[in-house]
Amino acid sequence: MNETIVCVVGNVATQPAYRELAAGPSARFRLAVTARYWDREKSAWTDGHTNFFTVWANRQLAVNVAACVEVGQPVVVQGRLKVRTEVREGQQQWASADIDAVAIGHDLSRGTAAFQRAVKPEAPPAAVRPEPNWETPGPADPQDDGTRQQGREAVAVT
Repeated sequence: MNETIVCVVGNVATQPAYRELAAGPSARFRLAVTARYWDREKSAWTDGHTNFFTVWANRQLAVNVAACVEVGQPVVVQGRLKVRTEVREGQQQWASADIDAVAIGHDLSRGTAAFQRAVKPEAPPAAVRPEPNWETPGPADPQDDGTRQQGREAVAVT
């Protein structure tokens, strides 16, 4: 599998957009990732270039993102990187970097979080089916009167 797996640390830049689709739940948000470096001349940390990624979450991950991820929160995202280029408005080239997320979590080096396990919906109870009678009938009795004993029930032989 020739996929590019990345782990990106940044801040949530847009409110997650949640949708119920035919293939299951989906959520997306923009992630801002700014490089920081120590500037020796200024003796201070300096912000570098900011990259923006569109993060896509599916199924249960999408439900959990919609429930607990908000704008401005620091998060760690792991997933498959997909870079797309398109021509827009005639001549203009446009590029987009998307991450198909496998895991998303809050960055605990910059704050705290209280984890709560997601509650799975209970499956509807299965219909009760009677247990089939798997007993093998005994040997036929030459003086049989048309009934044969099987377990506790008398079964008519026709």
